[in-house]
Amino acid sequence: MPALSSFDYAAIRVVPRVDREEFVNAGVIVFCLDRKFLRARVQADESRWRALWPDVDVEAVSRHLQAIARVSAGEPDAGPVAQLSARERFHWLVSPRSTVIQVSPAHSGLCESPETILEELFQRLVTCA
Repeated sequence: MPALSSFDYAAIRVVPRVDREEFVNAGVIVFCLDRKFLRARVQADESRWRALWPDVDVEAVSRHLQAIARVSAGEPDAGPVAQLSARERFHWLVSPRSTVIQVSPAHSGLCESPETILEELFQRLVTCA
């Protein structure tokens, strides 16, 4: 049996109208220091966003969600934050914001595989499977 590693995660939320505080989960970020793993998986759901705000700028929100995934992966062309350490990127990504894209509080757990837990959390929190 593989050894367990601690991990932290947060849900990525789209809050089309910040004043109403209604949101749709649009992704998840998983950080596992032991396994040197930081990844985000995101999904655009235009129909759910429009249910909360018909005038939402779907293209802009989708672009920003992709930026989160790119920063978490540390892509070289994703800007200066993407060049920070994985721990620094995770803390930057999960910092509280009052914008259209927000994150839940960070939660912790134990896993055998951060890749597997990322997929499980994405299915449970985003796709509602």
